[in-house]
Amino acid sequence: MAARKRSAAEVDPGQGRRRSGRISSTPQKSKYFQESESEDREDDAPPPRKRGRPSKAAAPAVKKKKRIEKESDDEDEYNEDEKSEEDQDDGDEYNDEKPEEEEDGDDDEDEDEDDEDAPPKVRIVPLEKMRDTGGVEYEDNKIHKNTLLFLKDLKVNNKRSWLKSHDGEYRRALKDWESFVDSAMLTAIDVDETIPELPVKDVIFRIHRDIRFSKDPTPYKPHFSAAFSRTGRKGPYACYYIHCEPKSSFIGGGLWCPDKDQLAKLRRSIDRHPERWREVLNTPELKRIYLPGVKPSADDEKAIEAFFDKNQSNALKKKPMGFDADHRDIKLLRLRNFTLGAKIDESSLTADTAQEKIAECFRGLEPFVSFLNDVVMPDPNREESEDEEEEGE
Repeated sequence: MAARKRSAAEVDPGQGRRRSGRISSTPQKSKYFQESESEDREDDAPPPRKRGRPSKAAAPAVKKKKRIEKESDDEDEYNEDEKSEEDQDDGDEYNDEKPEEEEDGDDDEDEDEDDEDAPPKVRIVPLEKMRDTGGVEYEDNKIHKNTLLFLKDLKVNNKRSWLKSHDGEYRRALKDWESFVDSAMLTAIDVDETIPELPVKDVIFRIHRDIRFSKDPTPYKPHFSAAFSRTGRKGPYACYYIHCEPKSSFIGGGLWCPDKDQLAKLRRSIDRHPERWREVLNTPELKRIYLPGVKPSADDEKAIEAFFDKNQSNALKKKPMGFDADHRDIKLLRLRNFTLGAKIDESSLTADTAQEKIAECFRGLEPFVSFLNDVVMPDPNREESEDEEEEGE
């Protein structure tokens, strides 16, 4: 006999749907959506907070909002302060001053508009008045007096602005010096045939000073100068030198601050051939012009002492390495400059006999310059013959 089916239990209509005893995974409906809440509260309620990092698009909006709120707060504070100040001041006075400020602002704007339409301002600089030549023409074989006057003024007004405003005088003086140096170069060639004829730019020195590492801030040298050697003003050879400066002009020559190798050769020559140094420094013309304190009848050692006195400004305080302190010529071995110079009056450079004066000074110096060149830049054939003589001795 088949089993009898059970009928479904009757459900009470008032009871409703049966609830499960398990916890539902579906979130409960927020009270925000309940009908009992007012519409005003629904508008004021903040949106539900979402989990996770906020989107990039939303981030700037938040910052912007905070920024606006901050500015508005600042404006409120400023307005409150302003109102407090207005309360302290009389209202009529403030109202009277305000239109004046507005009118002043309008005037400033009008002035700006006028400045834009106005023509550019022109600064009138007076033309440079060149110094009168005094009826004396510029000549190549001597220096004009105006050149010395320019150097004198430059020493007093050693500034870039001054030289710029006297550019005409500077260029005229420089041209006069260059033409004079060209003539002096021919004079030097007549005295010393080893001197070549070079462009004047390779012989003269610029008046601009290098003040990067100098305590003296003046930008210019208050003198003109030139050096004649086998390679011009630069190179390893001894030179003839002309220095043109009001009340400080001189003519000289030699080796100024030779390098390490040249200095070693010079000391070697002093040590091995001291008689040659005494011979060249006791030349009659050299002693008369460059060592006037030494009498013609004085012994050879007087000339050596006078030569040391002229070059002792940067000499070594002690003996050089490799030599004895009691060396016969320890004074010469301590030297680091080997130069001679003779002061001359600037009137001798402006006279018609200027080139004759230069030739006289160069002739007295020629044996000394040639001797130095033979030491630091010797002829290979001559050096070999000297070595053979030393070996024979």
